[in-house]
Amino acid sequence: MANMPTLTEIEETFALFDDWEGRYAYLIDLGKTLPVLDAAHKIDSNLVRGCTSRVWMVSHIENGKLYFEADSDAHIVKGLVALLRVIFHGQELPEIAHYDVEKVFANLGLSQNLSPNRRSGFFAMVERLRAQAREQ
Repeated sequence: MANMPTLTEIEETFALFDDWEGRYAYLIDLGKTLPVLDAAHKIDSNLVRGCTSRVWMVSHIENGKLYFEADSDAHIVKGLVALLRVIFHGQELPEIAHYDVEKVFANLGLSQNLSPNRRSGFFAMVERLRAQAREQ
């Protein structure tokens, strides 16, 4: 994840754009920073339910922290996955349940500028990660 920006850097970059076309382009660029998900993981059991686009997510717990890889067949959704990696990848399990993802989503303006289906899919990914953290 060496090329991944911090959440603060993402927020600062979003603030630089005057319109949503620039923010969407940046979100798509974020998706390009994701590590490649091995094709062997792109199976039905790894699909995130509740997403209109196909999103495959594989996670594991190590030393009380959640790690995950994911991919999508939609460019903007890949950007949302990248955002979630910045927020949750390597995070302590108790923090995952309490992290205010909704606040980040709103602060970036995603609440107002993504379709209801994209919003629903984003929070389906969040819930899948939280469920994985709860199972441990």
